[in-house]
Amino acid sequence: MRHQKRWGVTFDELPAPPSCAPDLADDFTGPALREDLWIDHYLPHWSTPERSRARYDLDGDGLRLRIDADQPDWRPEDAPLRVSNVQTGDFCGAAGADRGTHRHRPDGLTVRTPGTTRLLWTPSAGRVDVTVTATADPGAMLAVWLVGSEHRDPRDSGEICVFEIDAEAVGGDATTARIGIKAHHDDRLRTDMTEVSVPAGAGRPHTWTAIWGPGGTVIGCEGRVAGRFAQAPDYPLILMIDIFETGGRSADAAYPKTARVHRVRGWDLT
Repeated sequence: MRHQKRWGVTFDELPAPPSCAPDLADDFTGPALREDLWIDHYLPHWSTPERSRARYDLDGDGLRLRIDADQPDWRPEDAPLRVSNVQTGDFCGAAGADRGTHRHRPDGLTVRTPGTTRLLWTPSAGRVDVTVTATADPGAMLAVWLVGSEHRDPRDSGEICVFEIDAEAVGGDATTARIGIKAHHDDRLRTDMTEVSVPAGAGRPHTWTAIWGPGGTVIGCEGRVAGRFAQAPDYPLILMIDIFETGGRSADAAYPKTARVHRVRGWDLT
């Protein structure tokens, strides 16, 4: 493969997408969010509908995720933390249970809003390409994750962090992002996260890619490999795309804080 060096990092070319048509394909050009692909709540079982519901627009240029001035915190216990998220599946146990997708906190998450298991797009191996414009609004973060559904086994909780981009890390020509693997409750994995600088300046759409399967995980940006990891979750994963505000409300902040998702393509290679 050819190599390209930018900002002191060597990028290999990513493999071409599979020749078959993607089984997840959305340009967000419809009049409403597609219910066959997306749940417009952030981990709704751990919270309540008015707190987990995403704020967003479909305006002809993709999905604009928003944090609004009047948006409530995701959970009172986690304040300040406000989220607008879309995800391709969800699972939880009964009210009061500690079973559910993405038990990302160690301090006793329990189900507050029981729901039915919905697995809309949850490959155990595959590829996903997500084209976004990251937020540059202070105190916000754009992230894309693939997280274990946990509907078969609570150990199936590992995560592929395709990227996490803090607004403060978005520069004019380059952006710093966190990528890698998070084990969470899966003792078959180990957490392996790193920071990379990628050619994605402020206000510029750019495409992130994750490819995972028995050979491990590759994460890339703009057609180039940003990181290789010798491990991958081998169970159904839910795609999550979200904007966070973690710094709390500020009287002089401009709202809404926004990030944009232009396109998603996914191939289930299970």
